[in-house]
This record gives sequence, structure tokens and C-alpha cells, in this order.
Amino acid sequence: MSFYQRLATETAPDRAGLLGTPIIQGCLQGQVSLPSYQAFLREAFHHVRHTVPLLQACQQALPARNAWLHAPLDEYIEEEQGHELWILDDIRASGGDAEAVRHGPPGHATEVMVAYAYDTIARRNPLGFFGMVHVLEGTSVAIALMAADQIQQPLGLPDAAFSYLRSHGTLDQEHTAHFALLMDQVQAREDQEAIVHAAKAFYRLYGDVFRSLPLPQAATTSEVPA
Repeated sequence: MSFYQRLATETAPDRAGLLGTPIIQGCLQGQVSLPSYQAFLREAFHHVRHTVPLLQACQQALPARNAWLHAPLDEYIEEEQGHELWILDDIRASGGDAEAVRHGPPGHATEVMVAYAYDTIARRNPLGFFGMVHVLEGTSVAIALMAADQIQQPLGLPDAAFSYLRSHGTLDQEHTAHFALLMDQVQAREDQEAIVHAAKAFYRLYGDVFRSLPLPQAATTSEVPA
């Protein structure tokens, strides 16, 4: 079994726990509301804005044995630049206050997840950060495009309000195949264990972000921006 296959297998129960959160299951069944979607975008902004700094921190902390990861991390950094701005655009297009989100604080669950990512890089093993990549990209591939359709139709929102979900759903399909090849090059057992450990933690932490969102209610005409 390749390491990527082992990573997916050993974290499958944790993945199921995340995907089973009430707000995700409700969304996939068409139970949506504008406040829920805008709350999701708010928290997404506050963790996505850290993606490039986290990638850079991971790269800078790599031990000599993992110097081969510098080039792949450069590619990730280039591809992830500015994605948090897409989320602000989506907030505006959905009738929300993007500047209030930009200058406001994240929710506690999001703050803890981001802090854990920095701590993993600085205090444990920088390769543990790939556990977060596995969780976020894998979740995006699993639900982003479907969720966008389920949210947009009942709320009557424009396409411009879904650039983050739709672009990431497509991009992360490509990233996942590349990520699998990358993970299969990780040979040191201690690095593999660090990635598995972090992935399990991030499934729980990202699940906490979703559990912190207001549960979706049936959409009403008052929720749809004019």
C-alpha cells in the first residue's frame, strides 16, 4: 500500500466525521440559508488568508532530508496567491459586508485550527502541514461543486457569489492527484506519522469550524439580496 493510500485509509473515519456534520449534510439535502452561507465564507476567508504564509513557513522549516519539497511548495505558493480575495468577492456578491469580514476576527474554531497549523510547523514536524492540505483539498473535492449548486438554486444567488467553491472544487480535483504523487515520495516513517496525525487532528478541527456555523434554515425571500 502506498503512503497516500494508507493516509486515506487511516483517516477515513475522521473524514466521515467531518462530512457527517449537520450543516454539511443539511446543505447537501438542500437545507440552506443565506446567513449560513455567509458565515461559511467568513470563516473560509480567515483560514484561506493563511494558506500562503503557512506554505512559506513549512518551506522554511523543512529539514535537509526534505529539501526536495522546496520546488513543489513553490508551485503551491504560486497557485494559492490571492484566493482569499475571491472569498471577499463572493461575500459582496451575496449581499454581505466584505470589509467587515476582512477587518473582523475569525470564529474561535477557525482561530484554533489556524493556530494548530502554525504550531505543527514550528513545534512538531513541518510535514504535518500536509495533513491540513489533505483535509482541506479532499473535503473540497468531495462537496464543493455539489454544495455550490445546492446553495445557489434555492437562494437565487448569482454565479459571482460562488467563485471560491466552484474554482476550488475544480482546482482541488487536479491538486489531489498531484498531492497523491507527492505524498508517495515521503519515505521517512516519522514524516508519514506526522502527516497522518495532523490529518486526523485537522478533520476534527475543520469539523469544529462547520459545527460552529449557524445551522441552515429554509431560505426565505427576505434572505435573498435584491
